[in-house]
Amino acid sequence: MLQALGLGPAEEAIYTALLARPTASAQGLARQTGLEEAETTRILLDLVTRGLVAVATEIGSEAPDPAGRYRLTPPSVALAPLLVEQRNALQRAETAFSMLTEQYRSTAAHPAGSVVEVVVGVEQVAHRFHQLQRGAQRELLVFLVGEPIAVPREEADMSESSALDRGVDFRVVAAKNYLDGPDVASDVRASIAAGLELRVADSLPLKMIVSDRERAMVPLDKADSGGEPSAIVVHRSGLLTALVHLFEREWSHARPLYSTATGVRAEPTAEPHPTQGELEVLALLLAGISDRRAASQLGLSIRTVERRMRRLMDLAGADSRLQLGWYAARAGWL
Repeated sequence: MLQALGLGPAEEAIYTALLARPTASAQGLARQTGLEEAETTRILLDLVTRGLVAVATEIGSEAPDPAGRYRLTPPSVALAPLLVEQRNALQRAETAFSMLTEQYRSTAAHPAGSVVEVVVGVEQVAHRFHQLQRGAQRELLVFLVGEPIAVPREEADMSESSALDRGVDFRVVAAKNYLDGPDVASDVRASIAAGLELRVADSLPLKMIVSDRERAMVPLDKADSGGEPSAIVVHRSGLLTALVHLFEREWSHARPLYSTATGVRAEPTAEPHPTQGELEVLALLLAGISDRRAASQLGLSIRTVERRMRRLMDLAGADSRLQLGWYAARAGWL
């Protein structure tokens, strides 16, 4: 936890051990953390120098504790400068990232690289895939088709969980043939439970991942790269906009997928009805709860709540939430 503020594992162990007691000696902390006493003493002195720890004083006196005990400096005072330093470092890194990205796009030596770059080989394709998933801050759009080639399903699931934990709006359209793979049903149920929105289509034109509508990756046919897995990474351009439109079109026609006690099932293709998730959003909003509070209670992003409300209003042909509430009552949705 404190490594993000510049403390190493051993320093964090000693710091957190001191949290549980008013004062402690180097010998006691060494026993508690399992570190050597000499190393514990060295770390304590370093923490004292950095203002995170202070030498305890004898009760009723300003003299140092004769037992050589230490106490924490209030974290709100001691850790604040470290937090500011890390924030400043992050801002500098983001500025450098933006400058390098813009410089790369505008370099005459890479006229096509500003829009499309070709990635060849299993390791490079997998590396790019993880970059797109782990770098997403707002939204991920994915087409799943057939068996994974460059990125094993287990690795993709780990990146997916990380994105969902960060609150990324994660939407996936899967082709029916993808769901035929081994152990896919259990993975799908876990993903839906974690907040991923999944729909199924009879077929899809390609595999694809779009990150924050700023970058996308599309696999190439093996024949185009001498038999090695390869892909193109598309940056902001008319081509990327077309890929996003393609996703939204397939998403609107695909059927929502639900987890059940025995596996997963798709919504029938007959007359469209609100999904269970959409009805949960509707019930909260009609009760007077704000979009933000509804998102918090349901563990969703604001974008997901707004998108579900838009679909409900489209289904009802409503122009306002008041009209939607009237239609929902008439249609027996609630």
